[in-house]
Amino acid sequence: MSKTRLEAFSDGVIAILITIMVLEIRAPHGDDWSSLRIVVPSLLTYLLSFVLVGIYWNNHHHMLQATDRINGATLWANLHLLFWLSLVPFVTSWMGENHYEAVPTAAYGIVLLGCGIAYTILLRTLLAAQPRKQSRLAAAIGSDVKGYLSLALYAAAIPLAFVHQAIADVLYVTVALIWLVPDRRIESRLQASRDGVERELPGDA
Repeated sequence: MSKTRLEAFSDGVIAILITIMVLEIRAPHGDDWSSLRIVVPSLLTYLLSFVLVGIYWNNHHHMLQATDRINGATLWANLHLLFWLSLVPFVTSWMGENHYEAVPTAAYGIVLLGCGIAYTILLRTLLAAQPRKQSRLAAAIGSDVKGYLSLALYAAAIPLAFVHQAIADVLYVTVALIWLVPDRRIESRLQASRDGVERELPGDA
């Protein structure tokens, strides 16, 4: 089964989600800089969501680059991930417009936790579909400490939103910062694989 359509469909959905998020930001009625104050929470929430969705897109791309085979379970797991990502514009708008109140902030964390769990499920289905002895994806992912740490931080942020919303916001930003640091495991494995193939090819005359 080809992974090309899977990646193209996912790219299209993610692009639409980003477009929806920015369209949800309401322009202020004033015509001076001070009128922007009312939309600052919405802009900050959009920025965070844009970064997080971008991280998913980036990791999704690299994960499929290291994948040699997909199956039906992979398709459903990918749709599951896209379902949770499709809820990001809703909770982004809700949290931004309500100035980081507890319930919208917790709901934001629930959706992010759902995205993280769905991504982990997709990763596991992809790993199961690969030839075990030569899985580039398994070698690149390793123990996936960053993935499990992200899930733990999202899970902690949900109840902490009712203690103080800022605590949950800091945890959401922390996860984004963790993943903004380039994770070169998959890229290095792919490069090593390509180098190995090139070494096997005869040199130019």
